[in-house]
Amino acid sequence: MGSDTGFQDFDRQNRTYLPVEERKANYQEFTIPLTTKELANQAARCIDCGIPFCHAGCPVNNIIPDFNDLVYTDDWRAASEVLHSTNNFPEFTGRVCPAPCEEACTLNLHDAPVTIKDIEHSIVERAWDEGWIRPQIPARRTGKRVAIVGSGPAGLAAAQQLARAGHRVMVFEKNAKVGGLLRYGIPDFKLDKRVIDRRMAQMQAEGVAFFVNSYVGHNVSIEALVDDYDVVVLAGGSEYPRDIDVPGRELQGIEFAVPYLAQQNRRVSHETLPAGLDTSAEGKHVVVIGGGDTGSDCVGTTNRQGAASITQLEVLPRPTEQPDKLLTWPDWPQKLRTTSSHEEGCDRQWSVLTKSFSGSDGKVDTLHGVIVDWQNVDGRWNMTEVKGSEFSLRADLVLIAAGFLHPMHQGLLEKLGVDRDARGNVAANTNDYATSVPGVFAAGDMRRGQSLVVWAIREGRQAARAVDEYLMGATNLPT
Repeated sequence: MGSDTGFQDFDRQNRTYLPVEERKANYQEFTIPLTTKELANQAARCIDCGIPFCHAGCPVNNIIPDFNDLVYTDDWRAASEVLHSTNNFPEFTGRVCPAPCEEACTLNLHDAPVTIKDIEHSIVERAWDEGWIRPQIPARRTGKRVAIVGSGPAGLAAAQQLARAGHRVMVFEKNAKVGGLLRYGIPDFKLDKRVIDRRMAQMQAEGVAFFVNSYVGHNVSIEALVDDYDVVVLAGGSEYPRDIDVPGRELQGIEFAVPYLAQQNRRVSHETLPAGLDTSAEGKHVVVIGGGDTGSDCVGTTNRQGAASITQLEVLPRPTEQPDKLLTWPDWPQKLRTTSSHEEGCDRQWSVLTKSFSGSDGKVDTLHGVIVDWQNVDGRWNMTEVKGSEFSLRADLVLIAAGFLHPMHQGLLEKLGVDRDARGNVAANTNDYATSVPGVFAAGDMRRGQSLVVWAIREGRQAARAVDEYLMGATNLPT
């Protein structure tokens, strides 16, 4: 490394945010980047471990010490080339990835990992500003036709890799715009949708064709795709939500989180909302059920819509603020995570089980819950209700952010007849990504279940390599 003592010379320094009241007034991104000098100092903190655990922590195996060193030595263009060699879309991961690489960083043993995510984000934005990111046109075309179902991160990664291998790639997206979860599940204040559009333009120049409002299995025949294309790649999302089966669930005002978030994204991009879907939290007492990233996104969105109050409930116990590093490092630790949305205002409660809802005139106005106690019995965690802890909570709008079970089966998967695993996902391994139907592959959340954007990119890249080898007998695509 350029600096042997950077981790001793410089403290960890994160990007900062615009003031809460200023950023809550709109849906724009609000991070304030570090200066070039500050980024060089942060990159100098990388100690170039003998075993770089950050590689194992990163699902796409980013070559992190190398691009850190290149930023330190002010060779940003080379840093961009190294970064893009493993990650097609660092502008996505640099914004929304939870950075497992930082949890695996050796310096995280004393809670001061290298600011890998911030450096990654700065590299790719510098590359766009400088015009270094250009279409990579293949030297030859193979004449092979590939249909990709779904334009989320897995589908986009597979499409770009296969187009660069010379195949003719068509991406089918059921919504009005390309991006899948990136566009319709992640709020604009975390991911400006122009970021998707500029990458889409690059991909179109590389030969990728996009077909929107094309719902395969519904208004587009999956049988026709299988017949007309050499390969079909299933890259849709895990969209079947986990529900809460309690009395009063049928009341109006109780909605799933992602459709609610998608409504606001459509408003920001001036899309027409689907009939009957126009929910706002303005003036309402909001309860978000689920303590993960989607729940956090609901907190940030309802705050911007002008909610009267926001309460986020989690059935699991409150995590510790400092995990036992010697027990968990370099693996992902369970610890209390406070997001920028939480900082904008909400009441967070843990160990809460929702028992029922009540209301009047068919609309919810109250959530009834109870405190639960978790005990480890013979290695298994058991939940029991705490007697006398029952409570009621004002709830004009309830958003269920309890995760997803598997992809939708009706339509595409049922008509295709593809095998599914025990969890309801499309059955395919991580060697060839092939399904039970010849010529049909699967990657991303549709195959592995609900996961991170960075995992979807990894699977899209690996599936593309498997498809290229299937079509050509050999492949030069990277893993």
